[in-house]
Amino acid sequence: MIPPTRTAPPPLAHSMNTTFWDAFQQLTLTGRLLFFTALGIAFAFEFINGFHDTANAVTTVIYTKTLRPTPAVLFSGVMNFLGVLLGGTAVAFSIVNLLPVDLLIEGSSSRAIVMVLSLLLAGVIWNLGTWWIGLPVSSSHTLIGSILGVGVANSLLSRGDLTGVNWNKATDVGLALLVSPLVGFMAAALLLQIMKLIFRNPNLYHPPGEGDNPPHWIRGVLLATCGGVSFAHGSNDGQKGMGLVLLALIGFLPAYYSLDLRHPELAHQLVDAATEIDNTLAETETQTPELHQELDQIKTLLADRHDLSEVPSDHRWQVRQSIFRFRTSLAAARLPADVSARIKPQMRDFQHAIEYVPLWVVVGTALALGVGTTVGYKRIVVTIAEKIGKSHLTYAQGAAAETVAAMTIFIADKFHLPVSTTHVLSSGVAGTMWSNNSGVQPQTVRKILLAWAFTLPCSMTIAAVLFFSFGSMLGNGTTHLQPVGQVSESATQSPVIAPSVD
Repeated sequence: MIPPTRTAPPPLAHSMNTTFWDAFQQLTLTGRLLFFTALGIAFAFEFINGFHDTANAVTTVIYTKTLRPTPAVLFSGVMNFLGVLLGGTAVAFSIVNLLPVDLLIEGSSSRAIVMVLSLLLAGVIWNLGTWWIGLPVSSSHTLIGSILGVGVANSLLSRGDLTGVNWNKATDVGLALLVSPLVGFMAAALLLQIMKLIFRNPNLYHPPGEGDNPPHWIRGVLLATCGGVSFAHGSNDGQKGMGLVLLALIGFLPAYYSLDLRHPELAHQLVDAATEIDNTLAETETQTPELHQELDQIKTLLADRHDLSEVPSDHRWQVRQSIFRFRTSLAAARLPADVSARIKPQMRDFQHAIEYVPLWVVVGTALALGVGTTVGYKRIVVTIAEKIGKSHLTYAQGAAAETVAAMTIFIADKFHLPVSTTHVLSSGVAGTMWSNNSGVQPQTVRKILLAWAFTLPCSMTIAAVLFFSFGSMLGNGTTHLQPVGQVSESATQSPVIAPSVD
Protein backbone atom coordinates (compact mmCIF):
# COMPACT_ATOMS: atom_id res chain seq x y z
CA MET A 1 0.00 0.00 0.00
CA ILE A 2 1.19 3.53 -0.77
CA PRO A 3 2.00 5.37 2.48
CA PRO A 4 -0.58 7.96 3.58
CA THR A 5 1.82 10.83 2.82
CA ARG A 6 1.88 9.88 -0.86
CA THR A 7 -0.57 9.60 -3.66
CA ALA A 8 -0.56 6.96 -6.36
CA PRO A 9 -1.09 7.99 -9.97
CA PRO A 10 -4.21 6.79 -11.75
CA PRO A 11 -3.90 3.42 -13.49
CA LEU A 12 -2.92 3.70 -17.13
CA ALA A 13 -4.11 1.56 -19.98
CA HIS A 14 -1.53 -0.77 -21.53
CA SER A 15 1.11 0.36 -19.02
CA MET A 16 2.49 -3.11 -18.31
CA ASN A 17 5.27 -4.78 -20.29
CA THR A 18 5.84 -1.72 -22.46
CA THR A 19 8.17 -2.32 -25.38
CA PHE A 20 9.88 0.29 -27.52
CA TRP A 21 7.24 -0.27 -30.18
CA ASP A 22 4.42 0.16 -27.65
CA ALA A 23 5.90 3.43 -26.42
CA PHE A 24 6.49 4.66 -29.97
CA GLN A 25 2.93 3.86 -31.04
CA GLN A 26 1.59 6.03 -28.25
CA LEU A 27 3.06 9.06 -29.99
CA THR A 28 0.82 10.89 -32.42
CA LEU A 29 1.83 11.15 -36.09
CA THR A 30 3.28 14.60 -35.43
CA GLY A 31 5.11 13.26 -32.41
CA ARG A 32 6.64 10.45 -34.45
CA LEU A 33 7.81 12.85 -37.15
CA LEU A 34 9.39 15.13 -34.56
CA PHE A 35 10.96 12.14 -32.81
CA PHE A 36 12.70 11.02 -36.01
CA THR A 37 13.65 14.64 -36.73
CA ALA A 38 15.29 14.91 -33.31
CA LEU A 39 17.19 11.63 -33.80
CA GLY A 40 18.26 12.73 -37.29
CA ILE A 41 19.60 16.04 -35.99
CA ALA A 42 21.40 14.29 -33.12
CA PHE A 43 23.19 11.93 -35.49
CA ALA A 44 23.81 14.83 -37.90
CA PHE A 45 25.55 16.71 -35.09
CA GLU A 46 27.85 13.75 -34.56
CA PHE A 47 28.45 13.46 -38.33
CA ILE A 48 29.42 17.15 -38.45
CA ASN A 49 31.54 16.65 -35.35
CA GLY A 50 33.37 13.97 -37.32
CA PHE A 51 34.41 16.10 -40.28
CA HIS A 52 34.83 19.21 -38.11
CA ASP A 53 37.32 17.46 -35.84
CA THR A 54 38.97 15.07 -38.32
CA ALA A 55 41.78 17.58 -38.86
CA ASN A 56 42.82 17.17 -35.23
CA ALA A 57 44.02 13.64 -35.97
CA VAL A 58 45.05 13.65 -39.64
CA THR A 59 46.81 17.02 -39.97
CA THR A 60 50.18 15.75 -38.77
CA VAL A 61 50.26 12.56 -40.84
CA ILE A 62 49.20 14.43 -43.99
CA TYR A 63 51.56 17.39 -43.63
CA THR A 64 54.51 15.21 -42.68
CA LYS A 65 53.75 13.00 -45.69
CA THR A 66 53.36 9.94 -43.49
CA LEU A 67 50.07 9.11 -45.21
CA ARG A 68 48.19 10.47 -48.18
CA PRO A 69 44.92 12.26 -47.33
CA THR A 70 42.52 9.48 -48.37
CA PRO A 71 44.07 6.62 -46.36
CA ALA A 72 44.67 9.05 -43.48
CA VAL A 73 41.01 10.00 -43.11
CA LEU A 74 39.85 6.41 -43.62
CA PHE A 75 42.24 5.24 -40.89
CA SER A 76 41.01 8.04 -38.63
CA GLY A 77 37.38 7.14 -39.36
CA VAL A 78 37.90 3.51 -38.38
CA MET A 79 39.67 4.47 -35.15
CA ASN A 80 36.90 6.96 -34.30
CA PHE A 81 34.35 4.21 -34.84
CA LEU A 82 36.23 1.85 -32.52
CA GLY A 83 36.67 4.61 -29.94
CA VAL A 84 32.92 5.09 -29.69
CA LEU A 85 32.25 1.36 -29.41
CA LEU A 86 34.88 0.73 -26.74
CA GLY A 87 35.04 4.04 -24.90
CA GLY A 88 32.28 3.54 -22.32
CA THR A 89 29.41 5.87 -21.43
CA ALA A 90 30.47 7.91 -18.37
CA VAL A 91 31.18 11.08 -20.38
CA ALA A 92 27.75 10.79 -22.02
CA PHE A 93 26.09 11.22 -18.64
CA SER A 94 28.37 14.14 -17.77
CA ILE A 95 26.69 15.80 -20.76
CA VAL A 96 23.17 14.58 -19.98
CA ASN A 97 23.42 15.68 -16.35
CA LEU A 98 24.30 19.24 -17.30
CA LEU A 99 20.59 19.67 -17.84
CA PRO A 100 18.52 17.71 -15.31
CA VAL A 101 16.63 15.30 -17.52
CA ASP A 102 13.61 15.69 -15.25
CA LEU A 103 12.97 19.07 -16.86
CA LEU A 104 12.50 17.44 -20.24
CA ILE A 105 9.08 16.06 -19.31
CA GLU A 106 8.24 18.04 -16.18
CA GLY A 107 5.86 20.25 -18.10
CA SER A 108 3.98 19.73 -21.36
CA SER A 109 5.48 17.45 -23.94
CA SER A 110 5.69 20.40 -26.35
CA ARG A 111 8.28 22.06 -24.15
CA ALA A 112 10.32 18.86 -24.00
CA ILE A 113 10.35 18.64 -27.80
CA VAL A 114 11.23 22.31 -28.20
CA MET A 115 14.15 21.93 -25.79
CA VAL A 116 15.58 18.89 -27.55
CA LEU A 117 15.23 20.33 -31.06
CA SER A 118 16.63 23.73 -30.04
CA LEU A 119 19.80 22.45 -28.43
CA LEU A 120 20.45 20.03 -31.31
CA LEU A 121 19.95 22.64 -34.02
CA ALA A 122 22.03 25.23 -32.18
CA GLY A 123 24.97 22.82 -32.08
CA VAL A 124 24.63 22.02 -35.78
CA ILE A 125 24.38 25.69 -36.79
CA TRP A 126 27.47 26.85 -34.88
CA ASN A 127 29.58 23.85 -35.88
CA LEU A 128 28.72 24.22 -39.56
CA GLY A 129 29.30 27.98 -39.52
CA THR A 130 32.74 27.78 -37.94
CA TRP A 131 33.74 24.86 -40.17
CA TRP A 132 32.75 26.84 -43.27
CA ILE A 133 35.20 29.63 -42.41
CA GLY A 134 37.87 27.13 -41.35
CA LEU A 135 37.99 27.83 -37.59
CA PRO A 136 38.86 24.84 -35.37
CA VAL A 137 36.39 25.45 -32.53
CA SER A 138 35.27 22.90 -29.99
CA SER A 139 32.23 20.73 -30.64
CA SER A 140 32.19 20.02 -26.90
CA HIS A 141 32.10 23.72 -26.14
CA THR A 142 29.29 24.14 -28.66
CA LEU A 143 27.21 21.29 -27.27
CA ILE A 144 27.57 22.43 -23.67
CA GLY A 145 26.63 25.99 -24.61
CA SER A 146 23.53 24.73 -26.42
CA ILE A 147 22.43 22.67 -23.42
CA LEU A 148 23.00 25.59 -21.05
CA GLY A 149 21.11 27.92 -23.41
CA VAL A 150 17.91 25.86 -23.47
CA GLY A 151 18.25 25.11 -19.76
CA VAL A 152 18.48 28.78 -18.85
CA ALA A 153 15.67 29.76 -21.24
CA ASN A 154 13.36 27.05 -19.95
CA SER A 155 14.14 27.89 -16.34
CA LEU A 156 13.45 31.58 -16.84
CA LEU A 157 10.14 30.85 -18.56
CA SER A 158 8.85 28.17 -16.21
CA ARG A 159 10.37 29.22 -12.87
CA GLY A 160 11.62 32.75 -13.23
CA ASP A 161 15.11 31.75 -12.03
CA LEU A 162 18.22 29.87 -13.15
CA THR A 163 17.77 26.66 -11.15
CA GLY A 164 17.00 24.60 -14.25
CA VAL A 165 20.68 23.99 -14.97
CA ASN A 166 23.04 21.77 -13.01
CA TRP A 167 25.57 24.51 -12.33
CA ASN A 168 27.87 22.29 -10.28
CA LYS A 169 28.26 19.91 -13.21
CA ALA A 170 28.58 22.86 -15.61
CA THR A 171 31.43 24.24 -13.48
CA ASP A 172 33.28 20.90 -13.56
CA VAL A 173 32.89 20.64 -17.33
CA GLY A 174 33.85 24.28 -17.88
CA LEU A 175 36.99 23.85 -15.79
CA ALA A 176 38.03 20.82 -17.83
CA LEU A 177 37.53 22.77 -21.07
CA LEU A 178 39.53 25.70 -19.70
CA VAL A 179 42.46 23.74 -18.28
CA SER A 180 42.92 21.20 -21.10
CA PRO A 181 44.23 23.70 -23.73
CA LEU A 182 46.77 25.04 -21.23
CA VAL A 183 47.88 21.48 -20.53
CA GLY A 184 48.13 20.83 -24.27
CA PHE A 185 50.25 23.92 -24.91
CA MET A 186 52.73 23.42 -22.07
CA ALA A 187 53.00 19.62 -22.31
CA ALA A 188 53.57 19.64 -26.09
CA ALA A 189 56.20 22.38 -25.78
CA LEU A 190 57.99 20.44 -23.04
CA LEU A 191 57.80 17.13 -24.92
CA LEU A 192 59.37 18.72 -28.01
CA GLN A 193 62.30 19.96 -25.94
CA ILE A 194 62.78 16.49 -24.47
CA MET A 195 62.74 15.01 -27.96
CA LYS A 196 65.45 17.46 -29.05
CA LEU A 197 67.66 16.25 -26.22
CA ILE A 198 67.16 12.60 -27.09
CA PHE A 199 66.82 12.57 -30.91
CA ARG A 200 69.51 14.59 -32.65
CA ASN A 201 68.46 14.04 -36.26
CA PRO A 202 67.99 17.60 -37.65
CA ASN A 203 65.53 16.38 -40.28
CA LEU A 204 62.97 15.88 -37.51
CA TYR A 205 62.86 19.59 -36.72
CA HIS A 206 62.30 21.30 -40.05
CA PRO A 207 59.27 21.13 -42.39
CA PRO A 208 59.37 18.27 -44.92
CA GLY A 209 60.67 19.26 -48.33
CA GLU A 210 59.49 18.10 -51.72
CA GLY A 211 60.13 14.38 -52.05
CA ASP A 212 61.13 13.97 -48.40
CA ASN A 213 59.98 10.90 -46.52
CA PRO A 214 60.02 10.65 -42.73
CA PRO A 215 62.33 8.14 -41.01
CA HIS A 216 60.58 4.82 -40.49
CA TRP A 217 60.45 5.05 -36.71
CA ILE A 218 58.94 8.56 -36.65
CA ARG A 219 56.43 7.44 -39.27
CA GLY A 220 55.38 4.66 -36.91
CA VAL A 221 55.06 7.18 -34.07
CA LEU A 222 52.96 9.52 -36.21
CA LEU A 223 50.67 6.68 -37.31
CA ALA A 224 50.28 5.56 -33.70
CA THR A 225 49.50 9.08 -32.47
CA CYS A 226 47.04 9.64 -35.32
CA GLY A 227 45.27 6.44 -34.35
CA GLY A 228 45.47 7.35 -30.67
CA VAL A 229 43.97 10.81 -31.14
CA SER A 230 41.24 9.37 -33.39
CA PHE A 231 40.40 6.63 -30.91
CA ALA A 232 40.44 9.10 -28.00
CA HIS A 233 38.26 11.52 -29.98
CA GLY A 234 35.75 8.75 -30.60
CA SER A 235 35.75 7.67 -26.96
CA ASN A 236 35.19 11.22 -25.68
CA ASP A 237 33.30 13.12 -28.37
CA GLY A 238 31.34 10.03 -29.38
CA GLN A 239 29.90 9.85 -25.90
CA LYS A 240 28.68 13.43 -26.27
CA GLY A 241 26.68 12.26 -29.29
CA MET A 242 25.24 9.45 -27.18
CA GLY A 243 24.20 12.04 -24.63
CA LEU A 244 22.32 13.99 -27.31
CA VAL A 245 20.46 10.90 -28.49
CA LEU A 246 19.59 10.02 -24.89
CA LEU A 247 18.13 13.48 -24.34
CA ALA A 248 15.86 12.90 -27.35
CA LEU A 249 14.87 9.38 -26.24
CA ILE A 250 14.06 10.35 -22.67
CA GLY A 251 12.21 13.45 -23.84
CA PHE A 252 10.00 11.59 -26.33
CA LEU A 253 9.75 8.08 -24.84
CA PRO A 254 10.13 8.40 -21.06
CA ALA A 255 7.97 5.32 -20.39
CA TYR A 256 10.50 3.11 -22.13
CA TYR A 257 13.78 4.84 -21.26
CA SER A 258 13.10 5.72 -17.62
CA LEU A 259 14.75 2.51 -16.39
CA ASP A 260 17.06 -0.07 -17.95
CA LEU A 261 14.58 -2.75 -19.03
CA ARG A 262 17.33 -4.93 -20.49
CA HIS A 263 18.18 -6.31 -17.04
CA PRO A 264 15.05 -7.63 -15.34
CA GLU A 265 16.98 -8.57 -12.18
CA LEU A 266 17.31 -4.86 -11.41
CA ALA A 267 13.77 -4.91 -9.97
CA HIS A 268 14.93 -7.06 -7.02
CA GLN A 269 18.30 -5.34 -6.80
CA LEU A 270 16.75 -1.87 -6.49
CA VAL A 271 14.44 -2.99 -3.67
CA ASP A 272 17.33 -4.69 -1.87
CA ALA A 273 19.57 -1.66 -2.40
CA ALA A 274 16.92 0.75 -1.07
CA THR A 275 16.36 -1.47 1.97
CA GLU A 276 20.08 -1.81 2.76
CA ILE A 277 20.73 1.91 2.35
CA ASP A 278 17.71 2.75 4.51
CA ASN A 279 18.92 0.42 7.26
CA THR A 280 22.49 1.73 7.07
CA LEU A 281 21.40 5.35 7.31
CA ALA A 282 19.13 4.55 10.24
CA GLU A 283 21.85 2.55 11.99
CA THR A 284 24.44 5.30 11.59
CA GLU A 285 21.93 8.04 12.53
CA THR A 286 22.45 9.83 9.23
CA GLN A 287 18.91 9.29 7.98
CA THR A 288 16.76 12.30 7.08
CA PRO A 289 13.03 12.41 6.30
CA GLU A 290 13.77 13.30 2.65
CA LEU A 291 16.14 10.38 2.16
CA HIS A 292 13.82 7.91 3.87
CA GLN A 293 10.87 9.14 1.82
CA GLU A 294 12.56 8.51 -1.51
CA LEU A 295 13.87 5.08 -0.48
CA ASP A 296 10.43 4.13 0.77
CA GLN A 297 8.92 5.22 -2.52
CA ILE A 298 11.31 2.99 -4.46
CA LYS A 299 10.51 -0.03 -2.29
CA THR A 300 6.77 0.58 -2.54
CA LEU A 301 6.61 1.02 -6.31
CA LEU A 302 8.78 -2.04 -7.00
CA ALA A 303 7.29 -4.34 -4.35
CA ASP A 304 6.55 -7.86 -5.67
CA ARG A 305 7.88 -7.00 -9.14
CA HIS A 306 10.10 -9.70 -10.64
CA ASP A 307 10.96 -7.74 -13.77
CA LEU A 308 11.22 -4.00 -14.45
CA SER A 309 9.03 -4.46 -17.52
CA GLU A 310 6.21 -5.51 -15.14
CA VAL A 311 6.28 -2.07 -13.54
CA PRO A 312 3.57 0.25 -14.92
CA SER A 313 4.96 2.97 -17.17
CA ASP A 314 4.04 5.85 -14.88
CA HIS A 315 5.58 4.05 -11.89
CA ARG A 316 8.83 3.59 -13.81
CA TRP A 317 9.18 7.32 -14.15
CA GLN A 318 8.42 7.79 -10.44
CA VAL A 319 11.12 5.26 -9.54
CA ARG A 320 13.58 7.11 -11.74
CA GLN A 321 12.61 10.43 -10.17
CA SER A 322 12.99 8.99 -6.68
CA ILE A 323 16.48 7.68 -7.49
CA PHE A 324 17.40 11.02 -9.02
CA ARG A 325 16.12 13.01 -6.04
CA PHE A 326 17.70 10.60 -3.54
CA ARG A 327 21.12 11.00 -5.16
CA THR A 328 20.76 14.78 -5.13
CA SER A 329 19.67 14.86 -1.48
CA LEU A 330 22.43 12.42 -0.51
CA ALA A 331 25.09 14.65 -2.10
CA ALA A 332 23.71 17.63 -0.16
CA ALA A 333 23.68 15.64 3.11
CA ARG A 334 27.50 15.24 3.07
CA LEU A 335 27.58 11.85 4.78
CA PRO A 336 30.67 10.73 6.71
CA ALA A 337 33.20 8.91 4.52
CA ASP A 338 32.65 5.55 6.24
CA VAL A 339 28.88 5.70 5.66
CA SER A 340 29.34 6.66 2.01
CA ALA A 341 31.71 3.71 1.57
CA ARG A 342 29.19 1.29 3.08
CA ILE A 343 26.38 2.27 0.71
CA LYS A 344 28.56 2.65 -2.40
CA PRO A 345 27.70 -0.82 -3.84
CA GLN A 346 23.97 -0.11 -3.51
CA MET A 347 24.41 3.30 -5.10
CA ARG A 348 25.95 1.57 -8.11
CA ASP A 349 22.72 -0.41 -8.51
CA PHE A 350 20.81 2.88 -8.59
CA GLN A 351 23.23 4.26 -11.18
CA HIS A 352 22.97 1.19 -13.42
CA ALA A 353 19.18 1.43 -13.41
CA ILE A 354 18.98 4.98 -14.78
CA GLU A 355 22.32 5.56 -16.56
CA TYR A 356 22.53 3.24 -19.54
CA VAL A 357 22.93 3.53 -23.29
CA PRO A 358 21.15 1.12 -25.66
CA LEU A 359 23.48 -0.71 -28.05
CA TRP A 360 21.82 0.71 -31.16
CA VAL A 361 22.58 4.24 -29.88
CA VAL A 362 26.27 3.34 -29.46
CA VAL A 363 26.51 1.78 -32.94
CA GLY A 364 24.56 4.59 -34.60
CA THR A 365 26.74 7.24 -32.98
CA ALA A 366 29.89 5.34 -33.95
CA LEU A 367 28.77 5.14 -37.58
CA ALA A 368 27.82 8.82 -37.73
CA LEU A 369 31.14 9.93 -36.26
CA GLY A 370 33.21 7.44 -38.26
CA VAL A 371 31.62 8.29 -41.61
CA GLY A 372 31.71 12.02 -40.85
CA THR A 373 35.41 11.76 -40.18
CA THR A 374 36.09 10.80 -43.81
CA VAL A 375 34.77 14.01 -45.38
CA GLY A 376 35.20 17.75 -45.14
CA TYR A 377 38.55 17.77 -43.36
CA LYS A 378 40.52 20.12 -45.64
CA ARG A 379 39.36 23.49 -44.27
CA ILE A 380 40.48 22.83 -40.71
CA VAL A 381 43.62 20.91 -41.75
CA VAL A 382 44.96 23.97 -43.57
CA THR A 383 44.33 26.22 -40.58
CA ILE A 384 46.07 23.92 -38.10
CA ALA A 385 49.03 22.96 -40.26
CA GLU A 386 49.75 26.18 -42.17
CA LYS A 387 48.22 29.14 -40.34
CA ILE A 388 48.92 28.63 -36.63
CA GLY A 389 52.71 28.74 -37.03
CA LYS A 390 54.85 30.82 -39.36
CA SER A 391 56.23 27.61 -40.84
CA HIS A 392 54.67 24.24 -41.61
CA LEU A 393 54.60 21.38 -39.14
CA THR A 394 57.72 19.29 -38.64
CA TYR A 395 57.83 15.56 -37.90
CA ALA A 396 58.72 16.14 -34.26
CA GLN A 397 56.05 18.80 -33.77
CA GLY A 398 53.37 16.52 -35.15
CA ALA A 399 54.42 13.63 -32.94
CA ALA A 400 54.64 15.80 -29.81
CA ALA A 401 51.31 17.57 -30.32
CA GLU A 402 49.34 14.41 -31.06
CA THR A 403 50.95 12.37 -28.28
CA VAL A 404 49.96 15.03 -25.77
CA ALA A 405 46.45 15.31 -27.24
CA ALA A 406 45.82 11.56 -27.04
CA MET A 407 47.14 11.30 -23.48
CA THR A 408 45.14 14.31 -22.30
CA ILE A 409 41.89 12.93 -23.70
CA PHE A 410 42.48 9.45 -22.27
CA ILE A 411 43.12 10.96 -18.84
CA ALA A 412 39.94 13.04 -19.16
CA ASP A 413 38.01 9.86 -20.00
CA LYS A 414 39.39 8.28 -16.84
CA PHE A 415 37.89 11.08 -14.78
CA HIS A 416 34.67 11.18 -16.83
CA LEU A 417 35.32 14.74 -18.05
CA PRO A 418 34.40 15.97 -21.54
CA VAL A 419 37.32 17.87 -23.08
CA SER A 420 37.83 19.39 -26.48
CA THR A 421 40.03 17.49 -28.91
CA THR A 422 40.19 20.66 -31.00
CA HIS A 423 41.35 22.81 -28.09
CA VAL A 424 43.98 20.33 -26.93
CA LEU A 425 45.44 19.62 -30.38
CA SER A 426 45.43 23.23 -31.60
CA SER A 427 47.05 24.48 -28.41
CA GLY A 428 49.54 21.61 -28.63
CA VAL A 429 50.54 22.65 -32.16
CA ALA A 430 50.90 26.25 -30.97
CA GLY A 431 53.03 25.03 -28.05
CA THR A 432 55.39 23.16 -30.36
CA MET A 433 55.69 26.19 -32.66
CA TRP A 434 56.63 28.34 -29.70
CA SER A 435 59.02 25.74 -28.33
CA ASN A 436 60.67 25.26 -31.75
CA ASN A 437 61.10 29.03 -32.23
CA SER A 438 58.98 28.68 -35.37
CA GLY A 439 56.79 31.57 -34.30
CA VAL A 440 53.01 31.77 -34.42
CA GLN A 441 50.79 33.82 -36.69
CA PRO A 442 49.07 36.34 -34.41
CA GLN A 443 46.14 36.88 -36.75
CA THR A 444 45.22 33.18 -36.90
CA VAL A 445 45.74 32.65 -33.19
CA ARG A 446 43.62 35.71 -32.47
CA LYS A 447 40.79 34.35 -34.63
CA ILE A 448 40.95 30.95 -32.93
CA LEU A 449 40.93 32.53 -29.46
CA LEU A 450 37.98 34.73 -30.42
CA ALA A 451 36.12 31.71 -31.78
CA TRP A 452 36.81 29.81 -28.55
CA ALA A 453 35.69 32.81 -26.48
CA PHE A 454 32.48 33.32 -28.47
CA THR A 455 31.51 29.65 -28.82
CA LEU A 456 29.86 29.33 -25.42
CA PRO A 457 27.85 32.60 -25.43
CA CYS A 458 26.94 32.27 -29.12
CA SER A 459 25.75 28.67 -28.89
CA MET A 460 23.83 29.54 -25.72
CA THR A 461 22.19 32.48 -27.49
CA ILE A 462 21.33 30.50 -30.62
CA ALA A 463 19.79 27.72 -28.52
CA ALA A 464 17.80 30.16 -26.39
CA VAL A 465 16.52 32.05 -29.46
CA LEU A 466 15.49 28.78 -31.13
CA PHE A 467 13.78 27.69 -27.93
CA PHE A 468 11.74 30.89 -27.74
CA SER A 469 11.01 30.83 -31.50
CA PHE A 470 9.90 27.20 -31.64
CA GLY A 471 7.87 27.70 -28.50
CA SER A 472 6.00 30.56 -30.12
CA MET A 473 5.44 28.56 -33.32
CA LEU A 474 4.23 25.39 -31.60
CA GLY A 475 2.38 27.09 -28.78
CA ASN A 476 0.31 24.47 -27.02
CA GLY A 477 -0.39 22.55 -30.15
CA THR A 478 1.84 19.64 -29.29
CA THR A 479 0.95 19.12 -25.67
CA HIS A 480 -0.65 15.81 -26.59
CA LEU A 481 2.16 14.35 -28.63
CA GLN A 482 2.42 11.78 -25.86
CA PRO A 483 -1.17 10.73 -25.15
CA VAL A 484 -2.34 9.73 -21.72
CA GLY A 485 -1.14 6.19 -21.35
CA GLN A 486 2.56 6.92 -21.65
CA VAL A 487 3.46 9.12 -18.72
CA SER A 488 0.74 10.93 -16.86
CA GLU A 489 1.25 14.40 -15.46
CA SER A 490 1.13 13.01 -11.97
CA ALA A 491 3.94 10.66 -12.84
CA THR A 492 6.24 13.51 -13.76
CA GLN A 493 5.75 15.33 -10.50
CA SER A 494 6.95 14.56 -7.02
CA PRO A 495 4.62 12.01 -5.42
CA VAL A 496 4.55 13.95 -2.17
CA ILE A 497 1.17 15.63 -1.59
CA ALA A 498 1.34 19.39 -1.67
CA PRO A 499 -1.38 22.06 -1.63
CA SER A 500 -2.59 22.89 -5.11
CA VAL A 501 -1.75 26.34 -6.40
CA ASP A 502 -3.60 28.02 -9.24
